Amino acid sequence: MRFIAKTLYGLEKVLSEELTGMGAGKVQIANRAVSFEGDMALLYKVNYCVRTALSVLMPIADFRIRSKEDLYKAGSKIEWDRFMDPDDTFSIVPVINSPHFGHTGYAGLILKDAIADTFRKLTGRRPSVDADDPRLLINLHISNDLVTISLDSSVVPLFKRGYRQEQTVAPLNEVLAAGILLLSGWNAESTLTDPMCGSGTFPIEAALIACKVPPGKFRKYFGFQRWRDFDEDLFQNVIHENNNKIVTSPVKIFGSDISPEALLIAKANVAKAGLNDTISLEVSDFKDRQSDEGGFVFMNPPYGQRLQPEEIDALYGMIGSTLKHNYSGSTAWLITSNKESLKHVGLKPKEKYILFNGALECILLKYEMYSGSKKKP
Repeated sequence: MRFIAKTLYGLEKVLSEELTGMGAGKVQIANRAVSFEGDMALLYKVNYCVRTALSVLMPIADFRIRSKEDLYKAGSKIEWDRFMDPDDTFSIVPVINSPHFGHTGYAGLILKDAIADTFRKLTGRRPSVDADDPRLLINLHISNDLVTISLDSSVVPLFKRGYRQEQTVAPLNEVLAAGILLLSGWNAESTLTDPMCGSGTFPIEAALIACKVPPGKFRKYFGFQRWRDFDEDLFQNVIHENNNKIVTSPVKIFGSDISPEALLIAKANVAKAGLNDTISLEVSDFKDRQSDEGGFVFMNPPYGQRLQPEEIDALYGMIGSTLKHNYSGSTAWLITSNKESLKHVGLKPKEKYILFNGALECILLKYEMYSGSKKKP
């Protein structure tokens, strides 16, 4: 069977490596997505264990259209009774980029009518639409004249891990945080610090990686659990097999923030994730902190939306100075959407990546803080 895992821009390669490591076949990278092949056990495992996917789709039909009527005709030919009953509810998420449809929602209405009319002819009854809590979530993707109709096996986006009790004003997306950690090459063999941890996303995602905790462990349900062919025993085997891999973290993971309120939120989230013994949290100012030689530092500093320009410039200047003087021998990763303030860091990045935190385009930079001078005598 073919599946499509959706992700954030810039994390496609990381996700493809995750899927390959899980045993996926024919892994192919696309824009903000990775397609792969496998069986239902793999579909369950990917939902439960993947760290950098937003959702996992199972395509059930691919076809081309020349008009709106073609969408209705082809949609009516799908054997919808394989996936749902007339008493079930469904919802359609349309993603449309086609000259045939001037309005995205219209394509969704056409497919809705095709599904309803199919069941009316078969049973005299029709399933109802429930946008809030559907039994079946259907993804309708149209690019020019190519249509792909898929079932969403996740429903609730996978970045909603289930451990977040509260959040700060601008939290880092969990999938983005995990993607940055995997992209960085940190492999739970070096100390990790987030000195501006906010609600604790970086430390928590790092601890989940270090302890080999499946990120789906805290979720209440996945969309595939409502499918007609859901295999409870198979899913329980997937859960049991992967939960048995959980270990104690081999490294120290630290989080700190200058805000006591943020630390309270971080502590609540860490406790919910069961990571109190893995993550150490404290209130402190970044400029007063020191790092272990050879450790990793991850930072998501304020972007400037709630600070004056001179304040944000001073903050980024302090970040550069502190990294240079207090973090010798460390590898630092910084993500921000404030490209103007980055020049105040005053350090030359070793690597740069473009990523997105929600709708915000961000830049991720790697700084190698050498011990002493980099120049040879």
